[in-house]
Amino acid sequence: MEIRPILSTLMRHKTAAALIVLEIALTCAIICNALFMIGTRISQVTETSGLAENEMVRIQLVPIGDDADAEAQTRSDLAMLRQMPGVTAATTVNQVPFVNSSWNSGVRLNPDQQNTTLSATTYMGEEHFLDAFGLTLVSGRNFTADEYQSFETLNTPDSGARVASVITTRAMAERLFPGEDALGKSIYVWGNEPIRIVGIVEHLVRPSMQGGPAAREYSLIMPVRATYNLGGNYVIRTSPERRADVLAAATEALRNNGPRRIILEDNTKTFEELRQEFYQQQRSMAWLLAIVCVALLFITALGIVGLASFWVQQRTKQIGVRRALGATKGQILRYFQTENFLLATIGIVLGMLAAYGINQFLMSQYELPRLPLHYLPVGAVALWLLGQIAVFGPARRAAAVPPAIATRSV
Repeated sequence: MEIRPILSTLMRHKTAAALIVLEIALTCAIICNALFMIGTRISQVTETSGLAENEMVRIQLVPIGDDADAEAQTRSDLAMLRQMPGVTAATTVNQVPFVNSSWNSGVRLNPDQQNTTLSATTYMGEEHFLDAFGLTLVSGRNFTADEYQSFETLNTPDSGARVASVITTRAMAERLFPGEDALGKSIYVWGNEPIRIVGIVEHLVRPSMQGGPAAREYSLIMPVRATYNLGGNYVIRTSPERRADVLAAATEALRNNGPRRIILEDNTKTFEELRQEFYQQQRSMAWLLAIVCVALLFITALGIVGLASFWVQQRTKQIGVRRALGATKGQILRYFQTENFLLATIGIVLGMLAAYGINQFLMSQYELPRLPLHYLPVGAVALWLLGQIAVFGPARRAAAVPPAIATRSV
């Protein structure tokens, strides 16, 4: 089919053609970035945490006033929890995943380094931490008994106590020592004394989204026994079917074991519930963006249908003349579809450029990652298909114009 007659017709209808091109360009730019943002949020919601989430519950409490014997109270709580029916592991920890605040520490590779290499979240884990969280060691070992320190001892002036070993995640180890084995290497956290990496776990997410998706697993575990008043988190692991019963029984037991404490009922729940609430905003945003995409595509389709219908009505006599000269219904149909394809292509090219510009703005203002190039052809194919489907109805009506219409007066 010759393109020249189509271009000639479009030049005589510049305003209408320009409007549909701009509509397609705007839709392409928004759709590409919206699909990328939806994909980013879905990947966050479905991320691997590294935890045995369906077996874990969390109880959070706060002390009433100062507790001079918090260490003894914590030991008593843990001994009681570990003896409860259905409990396979219990630990206390300074923070848990799927909350909106976290303990973070700058990590350096040498003591004289001015700027930190990265910021990592710090979990203080006692002997049962790995078991209670269900973490998987992929390299190295767990801490030995002599490596554990109490948090209170570390905070005592002139105690001489320090943390000498640490366990990191695989993602953090690869970021610190790309292409190398991080096991046995030293990092510097909490001062200028080297801390040796003795183990690497496969996954362990941060409590919050600080640092964005790229830093989601920059986590390290310190061999530090945290007391119950340091965050107030007790984590209990049990079988999935017994979580509700164990959570209720453990909450009541902790309430009775230490009267000068308040159980935070709103924060006492299973880890699946914590995860569900933590990602609620991302799920809502993904649905909102999906609705925007559908609405934009629908409006664009209506615009294409309206413009094509208008052109068919305006060119009825011209179509009749072509039919009288021997043009088949298929040729008329292809004419309008080719015309729409050309308009869509121009709009898509402009839309891709606009999509890149919008992404650059979002990167600078909201720390979003760069738009992967494969989202551009996905948006282009979607709009090409949408254009062909939308124009098919008006094109069929044009193809149905009888040759006899050419003999009628205008």
